[in-house]
Amino acid sequence: MSAETLPLTGIKVLDLTRVRAGPTAVRQLADWGADVIKIERPSVAETLGGPRHGPDFLNLHRNKRSMTLDLKASAGREIFLELCSGADVVVENYRPDVKTRLGIDYASASAVNPRLIYGSISGFGQDGPYVERAGVDQIAQGMGGLMSITGLPGQGPVRVGIPIADLSAGMLLAQGILLALIERQRSGVGQWVHTSLLEAQIQMLDFQASRWLVDGDVAGQAGNDHPTSIPTGVFETADGHINIAAAGDHIYARLCRAIDAEHLIDHEDYRSGGQRSKNRAALNAEIAAYIKQQPSAHWIEVLNAASVPTGPINSIDQTFDDPQVHHLEMARPMDHPVLGEVQLVGQAINLGRTEEPARMRPTPEQGEHTDDILRELGRDEAAIAALRADDVV
Repeated sequence: MSAETLPLTGIKVLDLTRVRAGPTAVRQLADWGADVIKIERPSVAETLGGPRHGPDFLNLHRNKRSMTLDLKASAGREIFLELCSGADVVVENYRPDVKTRLGIDYASASAVNPRLIYGSISGFGQDGPYVERAGVDQIAQGMGGLMSITGLPGQGPVRVGIPIADLSAGMLLAQGILLALIERQRSGVGQWVHTSLLEAQIQMLDFQASRWLVDGDVAGQAGNDHPTSIPTGVFETADGHINIAAAGDHIYARLCRAIDAEHLIDHEDYRSGGQRSKNRAALNAEIAAYIKQQPSAHWIEVLNAASVPTGPINSIDQTFDDPQVHHLEMARPMDHPVLGEVQLVGQAINLGRTEEPARMRPTPEQGEHTDDILRELGRDEAAIAALRADDVV
């Protein structure tokens, strides 16, 4: 599929983001065809996403153009607002007060373009008692309750192995921006869309949060055992470990038959979901004694054939070597002018009539497209040279 026919072709985005949450939002727009201009500070290398040619930076900032612009300079601010006048979306993840101090906040930007969608991510919200605090993923994981339910019982708080608050906030902001673009088709007017690491993390608690809100049930650490669907967890095999998910009476019965433990189906301690929950440790020990007798590959084949959800516990290299992952093309090639062909993480969204986005353009060098973008604004070579002489770009 050509870039001209991607779903967001024709949408122009100004990207003021750094680190991870904001870039995650913008990547969703860039991958699907938006013309993204990444605005960076002149003569200041962006390092918070790792080296520019490192895997993290490459994966976060693909499919963008880059220009340098000093937003603290009045001429730089004027150029930014000029860009806003022809843009559809601005995305930023400054602390809430910074954009106002720079004069590039929603009120300033929408004054030159009432159709503009302005997307913001902060640590804790755009106002409130924590508005001045710096937002960091692990802080949000802790405040948002996730670390209290992650890890083995009694282990103490454990962070999740990915920056889930950052990533969730980025994905939710991208969704919010798309909602605002759809609404703009009716109203003709843009709006400010914002979320925070804390809000995103709490939304991602999902059923664990509703257990408290509805029933007053405060979840604790359950380790590898599912907190409510039993037996579901990690079981040791003859040569490793596997996951088995046998929630509900029917799947539990299929599990017992498949491992030749039919006597467990009507056992007085396990015959109902409530009893299995109450006697979880004993039931897991009974099942574990059978599972440990055969290697992982045996049980993955036998249990899936019996319609009992079962799978391996892969390292990341094993994940990308899995035949289903190959089939889904979750590693996508990108041709980089310095590094050659590299593999990056593919999109998990599939549109039936619109193919997986073929565009995988390399992360730009800092300011690589500055002159081109200024020419698009009507600046001639003398004007561009003057901006460079004044360190505006």
